[in-house]
Amino acid sequence: MRSILVVAFSLLFFAPVAMAEKLLVVKQSPHSVAKTLDRLTAVMQKKGLTIFARVDHAAGAKKAGMDMKPTELLIFGNPKMGTPLMLAKREIGVDLPLKALAWQDDAGKVWLGYTNPAALKARHGVSDRDPVFKKMTGALNKLTNFAIKAE
Repeated sequence: MRSILVVAFSLLFFAPVAMAEKLLVVKQSPHSVAKTLDRLTAVMQKKGLTIFARVDHAAGAKKAGMDMKPTELLIFGNPKMGTPLMLAKREIGVDLPLKALAWQDDAGKVWLGYTNPAALKARHGVSDRDPVFKKMTGALNKLTNFAIKAE
């Protein structure tokens, strides 16, 4: 009976944490939030990706009378990768274009995170576009690694 309770407790409290870790890919950056996204924007533009918007959440918080550590969102995409996914499952468009979030935590560390393409695949049940997801995963890894690379 005790082992059943331990397993149940583990599933209730640790499984959601493990799943949450898989939803986002998070990397520490040695740069400021702004510089991290500047570097990410530059490399994406060089590679031909479209930058749709950059949102400064901290500036929005300030306008609302609240303080927030630097936090910025970059919205970007590549129709050569996104369109095949939307043709397979139109609802994936709720998560496209892709987004990358850079933020400074309370300890002053800067982080860069984005949705794991595998999580998009699972969330939307897209099973016949593995090469696209594989390419997307590799591209996001390389692009974000460049953005956080120390100079």
